[in-house]
Amino acid sequence: MTASSSQTGRTPASPIFPRRFRKAYPEAVRGEGCWLVMSDGRRILDAVGGAAVVSIGHGVESVARALGEQAARLAFAHTSEYHTAEARRLAARLLELAPPNFHRGGRVIFTSGGSEATETALKLARKYWLERGEPQRARVVSRQQSYHGATLGALSVGGNVRRRRAYAPLLHDWGQIPPCYCYRCPLGKTYPECNVACADELDALLRATDARTVMAFLFEPVSGATLGAAAPPEGYAQRLAEICRRHGILVIADEIMTGIGRTGRPFAVQHWGLEPDLILVGKGIASGYAAVGAVVVAPRVVEAIESGSGVFEHGFTYQAQPVAMAAANAVLDYMEKEDLLERVTPLGRELRTALEPLKQSPIVGDVRGLGLLLGIEFVRDRATREPFPAEANVADRFFDAAFAEGIATYPIRGCADGDRGDHTLIAPPFTISSAEIAQLSAGLGRAVARLERETKA
Repeated sequence: MTASSSQTGRTPASPIFPRRFRKAYPEAVRGEGCWLVMSDGRRILDAVGGAAVVSIGHGVESVARALGEQAARLAFAHTSEYHTAEARRLAARLLELAPPNFHRGGRVIFTSGGSEATETALKLARKYWLERGEPQRARVVSRQQSYHGATLGALSVGGNVRRRRAYAPLLHDWGQIPPCYCYRCPLGKTYPECNVACADELDALLRATDARTVMAFLFEPVSGATLGAAAPPEGYAQRLAEICRRHGILVIADEIMTGIGRTGRPFAVQHWGLEPDLILVGKGIASGYAAVGAVVVAPRVVEAIESGSGVFEHGFTYQAQPVAMAAANAVLDYMEKEDLLERVTPLGRELRTALEPLKQSPIVGDVRGLGLLLGIEFVRDRATREPFPAEANVADRFFDAAFAEGIATYPIRGCADGDRGDHTLIAPPFTISSAEIAQLSAGLGRAVARLERETKA
């Protein structure tokens, strides 16, 4: 029998299993617009929408009402036996937002988040080729320095070195190509003279390893956490799609972070006119009000299964849960009512302009991104772009400095080589105001100055 906390005089430990045992977690109790309120009364500007999740802002009453009303009406009906009007409406809306190739005959599979969406897409790609009579196709090619989710299948196709390392014996290695990362071009080239040579790495890999064994190519149109909003130059995404079509493999666009307006279009692929076969959705689809993800499926994939066995042996207990579907529909209703998608591009330009002065600091190497998905990369030497050593924990130290200024950011390490390289993501709700952008940039400026002093000490 152990002594109670009152007997020992120690504060009782939280019963929550934390992501980090040596980190102190403040308690969030309320959200209001772009702000989070802590249990001690502090107000924190949520400059990253949780994790590029919150698009419409915190505390929207119409969404909360929709959740409650749906829960009172119908909270659960298992998708192995039932469909609901809420799921049907949301699926139709996603298809309408998607590129033109999805509009006639596309379908949507719902999940409880992004990792489940990735897992679903992997199995769906396999099922497509089995229905086509090509069982030898069992590989998914992806990119180094990518991230597609935390489950084992998603980690297998991901290229985040730090997140994969401990689980490497459990993961597949199906082949990866270098990322499109112009600030640190893996091929040592410069755009536009490079003629997006990094895209041709896909063609070289497919030729070297037998494209007839490949199911699909999976990529983030704009890199999310691992590379910090690294957007490709014109021509890159189009070249990738053309290579995939030439080799007859499926194109899977991971829009878990970028989808539903984050980059200024419903889906980031629409900036370059791409028409993928599968689109992965998560995060912003329900703006954090419920756990929702999805795979948007193009007609040719649907038709292969529908006209073949007619069965996809896959599903999750909570996929298309009615309350979650109601939340996502209410989020889209609010986005339409407030014209939030139309705000993203001008606000993104305003935010990017406001953050540009950070590059005057010798430790800020790059400010990049698209729409309201921006990244700030820190360097030890701007001239050589040398990263800080991994043990310096610069990204986490910047998070602490920004939080002390009342701003929440998204710290990531390893963008340079998997271990070294620090950056932070900035991805605020689409409701952020000009005054809040000014407050954000000023606070980040002070945080950068503090970090600069610390790293020089």
